[in-house]
Amino acid sequence: MSMSHVLVKESGSRPKRIKESAPPILGFSDEDKVGTIQPHDDALVVTLRIGGYDVRRVMVDQGNGANIMYPDLFKGLNLKLENLTPYDSPLISFEGKTIIPKGQIRLPVQSGPETIDVDFIVVDAYSPYTAIVARPWLHALGAVFSTLHVKVKFPSREQIEEILGSQSVARQCISVAILHQAESRSSATEDL
Repeated sequence: MSMSHVLVKESGSRPKRIKESAPPILGFSDEDKVGTIQPHDDALVVTLRIGGYDVRRVMVDQGNGANIMYPDLFKGLNLKLENLTPYDSPLISFEGKTIIPKGQIRLPVQSGPETIDVDFIVVDAYSPYTAIVARPWLHALGAVFSTLHVKVKFPSREQIEEILGSQSVARQCISVAILHQAESRSSATEDL
């Protein structure tokens, strides 16, 4: 961390040098790849504390403008339909189907020492993930992420915090999604 100097002159005195610390820089280097399997094309899948519970299989997706919650998490958090507020814009699933959301709910998401209230759109659709956190969460946290380095970084209390992703969980999720897709195709041809 570099230090910058600022000259301050009080009336009737000589200028004094005051040290100011520069804010930490968010970025990634080759050192951030240590512990990852390279090369890879894995999604960034993390564990976050949502609604007071550690939740695995949360995908970080900058390309998405909405934070999404899937049925497993909704049920696992013991949420009820009456906890939801209306949300009436349709969404497109991973399978390309139009989905009408069940509603929206605001829950605290803790990332290290930071907690941010996040609006999740609740959908009743298949996903290998329990939730997707997207641009609104990243921007509120002031975070940057790298799928290459398999981590999220964000400023907190004058330092940089990290959330490490799990390549093994990401690979399990994609395997389950492929198996689900094959089973869906198989059952569709059986119906013919």
